[in-house]
Amino acid sequence: MISTRTRIMYGTGGAVYAAKEAAYTMFVLLFYTQVLGLSGTVTGLIIALSLVWDGISDPMVGSLSDRLRSRWGRRHPFMVFSIIPLGLGFIGLFGPPQVVVDSTGLLPAWLLFWSLWVRTFVTTFSIPHLALSAEITSNYHHRSQILGARMAFIFLFSVLLPAAALMFIFPTTDGIDGRFVSGNYPLYGALSCAVVWLTATITCTGTRQHIHSSRDASVSQGDTGSLKTLLRDLSRTLQNSTFRLVLAYEFAAMASYGAVASLNMLVWTYYWQFSAREISLILSAPSLLAIILVLVTLKPLSRRFPKHRLMQFSLVGMILDCLWLYPPQMAGLLPADNRPLMFALNFVFMMIFMYCFLLRGINTQSVVADLTDEHELEHGLRQEAGFFSMINFVIKSATVVGPLYGGIALDVIGLSADMRPGAVPDSTLSGLVFALGLGVIPPLLVALALACKISMSEEKVSAIQAAINQRHLSQS
Repeated sequence: MISTRTRIMYGTGGAVYAAKEAAYTMFVLLFYTQVLGLSGTVTGLIIALSLVWDGISDPMVGSLSDRLRSRWGRRHPFMVFSIIPLGLGFIGLFGPPQVVVDSTGLLPAWLLFWSLWVRTFVTTFSIPHLALSAEITSNYHHRSQILGARMAFIFLFSVLLPAAALMFIFPTTDGIDGRFVSGNYPLYGALSCAVVWLTATITCTGTRQHIHSSRDASVSQGDTGSLKTLLRDLSRTLQNSTFRLVLAYEFAAMASYGAVASLNMLVWTYYWQFSAREISLILSAPSLLAIILVLVTLKPLSRRFPKHRLMQFSLVGMILDCLWLYPPQMAGLLPADNRPLMFALNFVFMMIFMYCFLLRGINTQSVVADLTDEHELEHGLRQEAGFFSMINFVIKSATVVGPLYGGIALDVIGLSADMRPGAVPDSTLSGLVFALGLGVIPPLLVALALACKISMSEEKVSAIQAAINQRHLSQS
């Protein structure tokens, strides 16, 4: 049985990944384009380039972590090493000096450098941390619970961190919207740094009792750093047909999420004309409710439905959720002057979306953890980080689409840096909504079609683990 303390100590590490997600989904595009005046296309291209490196570095770190042999196990050395430089990266990302801001050449270079820095150290922390989940427990249901804790912290800090910032760092003061004041952003960088240092330290110290399971795992020996070794490790994971389906499904789902993440802040700011305080509430309260609902319903749902079925149900919910709010608003069926109603509808929209997305993510990662058992049965090796790094590689490759698509969309629809809420042409606002819809719904439909081909039941996993145990007994 996995204790509540173990779930919390492990799950806290999700906040490290969340700090990066919050920065790039909520503020980086807004800060560099609408505040500092960098072109939307250039900003989107730079973020996309950093995501390409992010995706490449994931399997490299995964392979190195799988093969590491040390008294501190395979995961904790990478995690501890990452803490200090990662926090400093957020300070650099949101604190370009004036000489950089004034230079058309230095500003994009600054964004690229610190984006590569932050994403590199998020990888060296998060890939080993994610792989640790499959070592803490092998139980079909407990894996979902421990990964559920990680996802809960990811979503919790993904919304609470920017929500707190919007409330206390970026409020409207003397009629000036704090989101458009460049001097506020270094404070957000410092806040992100503090969150990373605190939560990473908690999870590293709180999971140290599980070092032995990582240290004692069966791993490949020999050269750990060559390109040939890396490619061989990756090719082994891709031999699993179910895993290949999961990768394709996850790419489609996360391409959709990338569009949402890149454009949500802009849609709330310009289309709905919500204030920073209102956006803070829409980010935080519905997400908190969604997290609570997932944690309450995850166990009974998991007992009744297999993981792949919950993945399918979640995608259906996300698709339906995208179809009930914006079309009636654009058709004039909702009262335009009723702001409390608009706020309430966006609240409900966000809660449903977050619930479905969180439930989908937990069960997807739990399926990947189960596939590592199938891999061990077939190859006699534990490559948890290899599997999770590959899924992260696909996720990040897919999310390249988001900022690149979002940046180009801003230039196409004509949303320029000098525009403020309430003074944007109707055609531009409509274009913003159409850009959001085209970036979200088609990829979700593709993801659903692929998810319907995935199957990983409790009975199948139990049979795999029984075969592994039998082989260990015969070899002892």
